[in-house]
Amino acid sequence: MPPSNARPFPARLLGCLVLAAGLALGAIAPPAIARDSLGIYDGWGVFRDPLVPRCYAIAMAEPSRLSREFQAYATVGTWPRRGVRGQVHVRLSRRTAPGARIVLAIGRERFVLTGGGGDAWAADRRMDAGIVAAMRSAPVMTVSARDTAGRGFSNTWQLAGAASAMDATAIACARLR
Repeated sequence: MPPSNARPFPARLLGCLVLAAGLALGAIAPPAIARDSLGIYDGWGVFRDPLVPRCYAIAMAEPSRLSREFQAYATVGTWPRRGVRGQVHVRLSRRTAPGARIVLAIGRERFVLTGGGGDAWAADRRMDAGIVAAMRSAPVMTVSARDTAGRGFSNTWQLAGAASAMDATAIACARLR
């Protein structure tokens, strides 16, 4: 049964989320048919892959008319066998310049992410925990960096539904080992 705050989700956006999830995890994942869609919480989707096992919440960045190399998305994942919970990963809309500073802003909090190419993540588990905590109480998050041409860019995510999606992710993987 869907949670009480789960809302109907436009099929086009759900398809984009599934595609983004596949792209996000496709290089290390079994075929996409192994993933279970567990629900949509505002703009955040929740998926479980019992074969790995892993569970994750994922959202696409806000649309933009600016140039993009990739579809930007953010994930918060759990890998029970690895003892990893609440790991944050961001796929940026552009490749970052070598050595570029990648800053995640959530409310008044700022986190300097590590990464390269078009990907960014927290420097360690403590930062992951801080990001997840900040996501639970803020309306938006924005990642800013410089691309390979030296131009500044940013990607923004709405956080409505993120806390519920992260909770659903943790519950979905609680029994997977």
